[in-house]
Amino acid sequence: MKKVLFIDRDGTLIREPQSDYQVDSLSKFSFYPGVFTYLGKIVKELDYELVMVTNQDGLGTDSYPEATFWPYQELMVEALRGEGIHFEAIHIDRSFEKDRSPYRKPGVGMLKKYLSGEYDLSHSFVIGDRWSDTELAKNLGAKGIYLNEYNGLNEQPPNNLIADTALSTDNWKSIYRFLKTRNRVNTINRTTAETSIQVQLDLDGSGISEISTGLDFFDHMLEQIAKHGQLDLMIECKGDLEIDEHHTIEDTAITLGKAFKAALAKKVGIQRYGFALPMDDCQAQVLLDFSGRAWLEWSVDFKREKIGDVPTEMFYHFFKSFSDHAECNLNITSLGDNEHHKIEAVFKAFARAIRHGKSIDQYSEELPSTKDAL
Repeated sequence: MKKVLFIDRDGTLIREPQSDYQVDSLSKFSFYPGVFTYLGKIVKELDYELVMVTNQDGLGTDSYPEATFWPYQELMVEALRGEGIHFEAIHIDRSFEKDRSPYRKPGVGMLKKYLSGEYDLSHSFVIGDRWSDTELAKNLGAKGIYLNEYNGLNEQPPNNLIADTALSTDNWKSIYRFLKTRNRVNTINRTTAETSIQVQLDLDGSGISEISTGLDFFDHMLEQIAKHGQLDLMIECKGDLEIDEHHTIEDTAITLGKAFKAALAKKVGIQRYGFALPMDDCQAQVLLDFSGRAWLEWSVDFKREKIGDVPTEMFYHFFKSFSDHAECNLNITSLGDNEHHKIEAVFKAFARAIRHGKSIDQYSEELPSTKDAL
């Protein structure tokens, strides 16, 4: 599902004149500091659709003639486009506040398209310089980012909007860093004749998991990924267990891999690589590279046919399917005597490798590749 940044115009992309709030002459026209650099980085590095949403009081009336608006609107749009910043849509409401139009922000009349279910509004944001923009976010089911160079952090949101305010700031750099280090989420639904699976993944979660595959030991292993990978993971799988465990385990890995690939998005700034750890008599090493290329090296031998209710042969299939669909390299080795400990150590090391590889390097804003592509 698409995520959206709904961005106000005056006071957010360009400075808003404090005299009459109309950008109707060249002397009143200037860009908000940092917008080219940091909105440009957001476009390049993150995965949002940009939509401009603006109230222009009385546009087209004697108080605000069309001829004094469009030259500066077009100048702004072209300048931003020249830096790679493109808006998928531009919505302009011309009414006055006294008109109480449902199309005027914070009303959602102009934005009904985005309520159709095709957009991930819960992980989208409205960026604007007034609390009415945050109220718009609330009405959309999104979150608000309050940007105001005049009072910025000094002004607190109204009580009814506190929960809907994700960030208050006076600069675009903070917005970029905020968006870069969160909201790496994805939901994948996959249905075949053999399984029906939903995976919800938040790479920047806290270790929360809700797992139900019908295989208790497999659930226990997947919980390790969430807990030790410091991510939130919800998996529900209804598979043809009356036949055997194969489809449930393999298809869960496929869906989970797809969710990781989507949530990592453009991968800019990630550590990329990741881990070895002991567990009682066992040791496990999982070397991981979110490289964009699938490869698995597997060196784990089992003496038992099953651990709990899971055939040991299926663990290879799980990691192979994950590697194929997350498009990552995995090199997995485990040694020891206790079979339960051996595979649990693998899953914990796998989770720790993910935890390191997905993490954002606070000192880097680059893609970790000399190829400039992952």
